[in-house]
Amino acid sequence: MKALRIHAGPRALQHLQQHGLRPADVGVIPAAAGGPKGLILGPLDRFIFGEWLVQSSQPVHLVGASIGAWRMATACLDDPVAAFERLEHDYIHQHYDLPPGKKRPTAAHVSERFGQSLAAFYGGRIGEVLHHPRFRLHIVTSRGRHLLGREHRVATPLGYLGAFLTNTVHRKALGAWLERVVFSSPGADGLPALPFGTRDYRTRQVLLDERNFMQALQASCSIPFVLQAVHNIPGAPRGAYWDGGITDYHMHLAYGALRQDAMNVIAASACCTSATAQNGTEGSASLPPSPGLVLYPHFQHRVVPGWLDKGLKWRHRATPALDTMVVLSPDPDWVRTLPNAKLPDRNDFTHYGTDSAARAKAWQAATRASQQLVDEWQQWLARPDVSLVQAL
Repeated sequence: MKALRIHAGPRALQHLQQHGLRPADVGVIPAAAGGPKGLILGPLDRFIFGEWLVQSSQPVHLVGASIGAWRMATACLDDPVAAFERLEHDYIHQHYDLPPGKKRPTAAHVSERFGQSLAAFYGGRIGEVLHHPRFRLHIVTSRGRHLLGREHRVATPLGYLGAFLTNTVHRKALGAWLERVVFSSPGADGLPALPFGTRDYRTRQVLLDERNFMQALQASCSIPFVLQAVHNIPGAPRGAYWDGGITDYHMHLAYGALRQDAMNVIAASACCTSATAQNGTEGSASLPPSPGLVLYPHFQHRVVPGWLDKGLKWRHRATPALDTMVVLSPDPDWVRTLPNAKLPDRNDFTHYGTDSAARAKAWQAATRASQQLVDEWQQWLARPDVSLVQAL
């Protein structure tokens, strides 16, 4: 049974038809929120960052929320293959103490343990992430506004109820309750331009540095009511910060719109030389720094905008923002061959309860099986068959 499905936006598909896919073609790699579902992408991460992208030299922007932010920060470490192996091990074997008679640990306990895990994982190595010679990391978080400006046992549930109702009417109106705050690692001249447009949603950008790295990454992973919010991150506006997946669940960002703006400028100014096109960059320094394709290893082919949009099926369609995107995802039929006939997910913590060994065994079986995704992707790269690529 085939494991891998490939989907592409119209402009990405045209590129694949003409050129296939080369490492130098990639300008952006997004990484979704989704908790344990991201484990299925471990083998792909190790291949892409450990073997494939090293064959090119262009800058690449890594954009992630929640476990996606953890994965993309890991890609920036020296020896990313070993780092991804450790991430997979640490995530699978995480354990939390349950209060007597309860099925879930307290948010305070999960936050404390998770913070300890991040400190152990990145301690002494933050500089590797911030100063990677090629990769620019963008950690997406959700900052509460007004009623959600501070975490509170009454105000926070009411605030998220208001956010849910408002978002149902119009996604952009969610900005009344939450805003996207992106922590970006420094470029050559300080804060780099974001690799996507921001007209879709209220957005702030903050420089990622040694002072705020741990807090920004923990905030991006802080699922409301499962972990505590992270407050008053250094260098950022004061307030409560939660999981970046709330605003940007699957990184359905305006890559296509920004790319089109860049192409329009290039066409008007005729400033794109053959040399810049060859090394994967286009135009002058004033142009958006996200040339090339958006390569997206994902646990499903649909790119859902925000966490509150999961049940709003009409928002799961592709938009022109994704025109330059190539999505690699597992086939649903193949997923049904995995333990419990599904991807690992947060419900497994409740399902297995205190039997952490059984949960770890199931998750390890799923990650081992996902090596098939890599094998099929390597075969496609060696002999690109566009007939196997579906429209996004």
